[in-house]
Amino acid sequence: MAIPGWTCRLVFGLIAAVLLTSSVALAGVGQPTPGEMGLQGAVTPVAEAIHQFYDLVNVIIVAIAVFVGILMLIVIFRFNERANPTPSRLTHHTMLEVAWTVIPIVILVVIAIPSFKLLYMQYSFPKPDLTIKATGNAWFWEHEYPDLGGFRVTSNIVRDEDLLKAELAPEEFKRRYGGLEGLPLINQMQQDAAPLWAKKGMIRQLSVDNDIAVPVNKTVHLLVTSNDVIHSWTIPSFGSKTQAVPGRVTATWFKPTVIGEYHGQCSVLCGKEHASMPITVRVVSEQAFNDWVGAAKAKDWSRARAILQAATAETAPVKVAGTLAGLNN
Repeated sequence: MAIPGWTCRLVFGLIAAVLLTSSVALAGVGQPTPGEMGLQGAVTPVAEAIHQFYDLVNVIIVAIAVFVGILMLIVIFRFNERANPTPSRLTHHTMLEVAWTVIPIVILVVIAIPSFKLLYMQYSFPKPDLTIKATGNAWFWEHEYPDLGGFRVTSNIVRDEDLLKAELAPEEFKRRYGGLEGLPLINQMQQDAAPLWAKKGMIRQLSVDNDIAVPVNKTVHLLVTSNDVIHSWTIPSFGSKTQAVPGRVTATWFKPTVIGEYHGQCSVLCGKEHASMPITVRVVSEQAFNDWVGAAKAKDWSRARAILQAATAETAPVKVAGTLAGLNN
């Protein structure tokens, strides 16, 4: 029996897909990984529960896809015109009709029960050890610590231009880039700054000038709002994604259990600089957190950055570009 040409193309296409995806990488912790497949590593109870639910649903999806694929192959090879020239005239089958009604219901129940448990966990707020208020602006984040005197941390994205200006004298910077504008200027700065990102251990489009900090193994309540348009406060490794809506205060909670630095960003299209709203949270020991609070209250941001860098240098999760370092300004 000859195999149809389109079936061969389908088989070779599947083989090619497997070969192409063989170079994917497991997701890292605290930041994206090139070629990443899957969710970023979980470091909070909520994120771990999200991962378990994600894995369950994917197992169900794969099982359904494999089952349907096998049925399709059976139909293709067993019931084609050559193999089965006289088709069956069966129109009803009670047990089959009951099965294809009941089995999907059972599958939905299997998905629904852990789904409701996860939702309940996300919105059942335990007693907080610390409260932070995050305010989205166009286009940067401000974090306030109302339990600790109300001091604020303003976090702006670190750009190629910032690294180059910190590295070059003003005259040299003007000589190199004064005659460029628009896309040529952007491309040239990106090219020249590439080794500086690696040198400083920073992550392009995710590093900020002032990180925020929380103590490890402490429950944090996060209040989120906005001063202008809708933003979204998101840290994938925390399992946290909360809308920042003008005139309203939304809330989430997390309890990080691993010391390190964790990156996120605004996850709602909020305007032309949407990609310039990263978030960096450093999870540190309680002593390091208290030291950082003292430096932040004194507005000694150089010392605050040095404290957080030292506190996470040895224990930071596996990263692509190393430990995030602050600028020395």
